[in-house]
Amino acid sequence: MTAIDSYSHGVSGEREFGFAQAIKVEHTVYVSGQLSHDDEGNFLYADDFEAQTAQVFANLEKVLAHYGATRNQVVSETQYIVDLPKYNNAMAAANLAYFGDHRPTSSTIGVASLFFPGQLIETNFVLDTRLPA
Repeated sequence: MTAIDSYSHGVSGEREFGFAQAIKVEHTVYVSGQLSHDDEGNFLYADDFEAQTAQVFANLEKVLAHYGATRNQVVSETQYIVDLPKYNNAMAAANLAYFGDHRPTSSTIGVASLFFPGQLIETNFVLDTRLPA
C-alpha cells in the first residue's frame, strides 16, 4: 500500500471546497493551484500581477518547507493567467528570478477569469523529492 501525505495551509477555502494544498505519493508531490492569499485565506493584491506572483511563490515555499523540499525539486508548473499577452513578460521575469538556473517544465494558459475578482494568476506545481535539493 502506498502512503499518502496530505498538506493544507489551513485556510477556509480548503474546507469549503474539499481540497488539499498538496499531496505526496511516494516521491512525487502534487501541489494545488497556488494563488495570492494570506495565512487566513484572504485574497491579496487584486489586479497587481507582480505582487500576486510573489505571493504565489511565497505560498509555494510553505508547501516546500512542509515536505523538506526546495524549488530545485519542482519538475513542472502550470500557470493560469488572465490577460496573458499583457503579463507574459512579467511571468517570465518572475520565473527566472524564482528558479534561477533551475528549469522545470512549464505550461502557461491564458484564461478569461479566475476565482477571485482581480485574481490574475494561479499556478500549480509538481515536485520530485528524489532530486537534489
